[in-house]
Amino acid sequence: MGYIEEQYELYVKDPESVDATLKEVFDQHGAPEWMSASASASVNGEAQAASVDIVKVTSALKLVEAIRRHGHLDAKIYAVGSNERGPTNMLEISRYGLTESDLEKIPAEWVWDNKKLNFKNALQVVRYLKETYAGTISFEYDHVSHENERQWLQNRIDTAEFQVELSNDQKKQLLRRLVDVEGFENFLAKTFVGQKRFSIEGLDVMVPMLDHIVQEASGDRIGHIMMGMAHRGRLNVLAHVLGKPYDRIFSEFHHAPDKELVPSEGSTGINYGWTGDVKYHFGARREIGNGEEQSTKITLSHNPSHLEFVNPVVQGFTRAAQDDRSEPGYSQLDEEKAFGILVHGDAAFIGEGVVAESLNMKDLPGYRTGGTIHIIANNLVGFTTNRKDGRSTRYASDLAKGYEIPIIHVNADDPIACLSAISFAYQYRKKFKKDFVIDLVGYRRFGHNEMDEPRATQPKLYKEIDEHETAPYVFEKRLIEQNVIKEGTLKDMFKEVESNLRDIYNNMNENEAIEAEVKDRPGAVERPLDEIVTAIDLERLRKLNKELLKRPEGFNGFKKLERILQKRSSMLEDGNKVDWATAEALAFASIIEEGRPIRITGQDTERGTFAHRHLVLHDVETGETYCPLHGIEQANASFDIYNSPLSEAGVLGFEYGYSVQAPDSLVIWEAQFGDFANAGQVIFDQFVAAGRAKWGEKSNIVFLLPHGYEGQGPEHSSARLERFLQMGAENNWTVANVTSSAQYFHLLRRQAAISNQEEARPLVLMTPKSLLRNQRVASEGDKFSELNFQPILRQLGLTKTKKKDKEKVTSLLLGTGKIMVEIEDVVEKAKDQSFETIDAVRIEQIYPFPTQSLKEILKEYPNLEELVWVQEEPQNMGSWYFVEGILHKLLEKGQIHRYVGRPHRASPSVGEPNIHKTEQKRIINEALQLSKGGNQ
Repeated sequence: MGYIEEQYELYVKDPESVDATLKEVFDQHGAPEWMSASASASVNGEAQAASVDIVKVTSALKLVEAIRRHGHLDAKIYAVGSNERGPTNMLEISRYGLTESDLEKIPAEWVWDNKKLNFKNALQVVRYLKETYAGTISFEYDHVSHENERQWLQNRIDTAEFQVELSNDQKKQLLRRLVDVEGFENFLAKTFVGQKRFSIEGLDVMVPMLDHIVQEASGDRIGHIMMGMAHRGRLNVLAHVLGKPYDRIFSEFHHAPDKELVPSEGSTGINYGWTGDVKYHFGARREIGNGEEQSTKITLSHNPSHLEFVNPVVQGFTRAAQDDRSEPGYSQLDEEKAFGILVHGDAAFIGEGVVAESLNMKDLPGYRTGGTIHIIANNLVGFTTNRKDGRSTRYASDLAKGYEIPIIHVNADDPIACLSAISFAYQYRKKFKKDFVIDLVGYRRFGHNEMDEPRATQPKLYKEIDEHETAPYVFEKRLIEQNVIKEGTLKDMFKEVESNLRDIYNNMNENEAIEAEVKDRPGAVERPLDEIVTAIDLERLRKLNKELLKRPEGFNGFKKLERILQKRSSMLEDGNKVDWATAEALAFASIIEEGRPIRITGQDTERGTFAHRHLVLHDVETGETYCPLHGIEQANASFDIYNSPLSEAGVLGFEYGYSVQAPDSLVIWEAQFGDFANAGQVIFDQFVAAGRAKWGEKSNIVFLLPHGYEGQGPEHSSARLERFLQMGAENNWTVANVTSSAQYFHLLRRQAAISNQEEARPLVLMTPKSLLRNQRVASEGDKFSELNFQPILRQLGLTKTKKKDKEKVTSLLLGTGKIMVEIEDVVEKAKDQSFETIDAVRIEQIYPFPTQSLKEILKEYPNLEELVWVQEEPQNMGSWYFVEGILHKLLEKGQIHRYVGRPHRASPSVGEPNIHKTEQKRIINEALQLSKGGNQ
């Protein structure tokens, strides 16, 4: 009351000084009744007594806002399992000190400012809002901080503009679609008894929802719809949204040992990799015409059992489809070209950390895609885990609140509400280019897979599910009540679907089959890449180098840095050497000059973790940035460089997806330190290493992983080279550890050359840290203009004569990376040692191993007694276990092979720098057969 009195006194002095809503009350009714008993007014043609209590008006406003904010707590969003939700009194009138009579006395416009719907009093408003916000669909958007977005959402909800209106014919079509979905599942269950299919039943409406959004996107002439989802309902989505032929799905179910089902003639084939995958992991593509020249392409990404890890992959697909990479500079983003749809599991959405990593990328410059539509396929249980054991939040969708993403909760048994939800999400994405989450609340009719018995772990829930009618029958009752269909219509629909599926199945051939064999790998995968020409004319390189040192007029670079960069101007002159960073920049420049786009991202990649790259310069006066590769006049393609968020799994998945969707581009991800790749191991294991063999998915992505033992401790020494070598098979990728800037230059250019070719494959590259500025890694200009990449190199410095007497050599050192450069340094400084009996070669490409080249080298040493593998990593890490078998096969009679390096260790390296130095010295001394010298 004191507040109202104070506001009224301000109003008397200046009516414009108080809030507009209070001004309206004071204009119409004068002073509050306890200040003036004579106040009265006429509202809606009815005399209003001065006895209207302003406190009750305030309470009514609170109630209205509570309905908008908390309506979801009382909404009918659970088809089953609602008994697990505790009661709420947030929407009860009495909680706010009101009665229905009180609300009837309050004019509607005092609590409701929307002129589109005409209510007489606050009670009518409250009843309407309860129906809107607490029905089978409910909303959470109060966490959205942008006022214009929040107001747009509220207006569309308050006025019911979000609701989809269907004609009677459209309602019949919707019922038929639900029958198609359930009928397909029923047929699979009866025909392939006990086989896993991860049925959609309980969330059947997901298919009509996807149909609806595809229809809207096609009408808007959007070029690409990129989809990702886990197993639940995947076969149904493949059949009905992606158009995968029924008979091809049936053939994938047939596991008889002596026979196989062959799809009928004319059935569309879908080609995958040579080793394949289980049927509920495969994706597909479909093209839908929209009556125009442009069609809409739908892509459902392949997805392994790691559920949510497909999320960033799909976002990468989407960004690649949106980017125009044809012009120099940053690629041009058009968010109308494509958008993503992700179907999540309720337990996985809140439980998998990669979801948060992916959501965080939604508004970042290098990763935004103009909004992804998320559908949580909420079946109330994760495998056998109840909600209370699987999350600490009320809803699975609560994670999205931290990213200010609007959320709809909708009952999967109300198909029209579900279509309204997906349409609302699409319109929001279209207007604001931001993400939207739909919590599709249904259930899972059977266990996690069709061989599980869920009643053992969720007996109460499954008793309710057993007694609950399926979605088509629930919708049928509603349509019968509305006189849209007659009794028996649904039964006839099910008979027709069953008959159609049975005819398709019966028309398939059942042939005697020999034992199935794995398909052959494509010939291009088998071919080595050694013959690819990557050398560049020296004069061309000098021109590119000159362009890299240009700056825009008026650009105020950091002077200390500019002095360092300008030293690069003479690196290609006679007698000088090109360092690692310059070689990289020249490689990039030459690649975009040839019309090949580049995208490089990673934590601190613009500058480089070790302050060596500096491909984004900052104006010290204005803070504006400039990328030297954007100033190259000869450029014929885009160059994208972005610092990434502090994420590995999410960013790795995004870049992998980008590389698959944009095969013409050279996509590069750089780890801050090589061991950071650990956090993205699922992407390496399930997608990068095996994606082509399983799904036929080509990628040419490059991973730059800083690697080398320099006394920095266990976490920043090893990029876990051994793991990539262990996964190396069937030429699935290249693993290299190069020791010169020219080798790095040629390897990048070779990788660009195989972009969009059948030979395409990823590259895992161990990159240097301390060696970045080491002159032993720098290369003369002719190494760039006269050579190509060499998988194996002669070690420098192991002889004082111009030509070594190879007949005297009894020990051949083999190694890769930094340790070989350090050996070169020690040899040069050991003036009293001849090293006549020792020679060495560097293995620059470890996988595929250059076996034939090494064989040719070994022939040069007639008296060779041993092959010695030298490495700085522990014996159970690094390359040793990978190369040991290869070296063993190369040995002649009487020869041996042995290991020099650190012993087996649990941790990649020691933590004490002085101990590291002692170990490193011991390895080199042992390899070169030097005396220990002094007290170690």
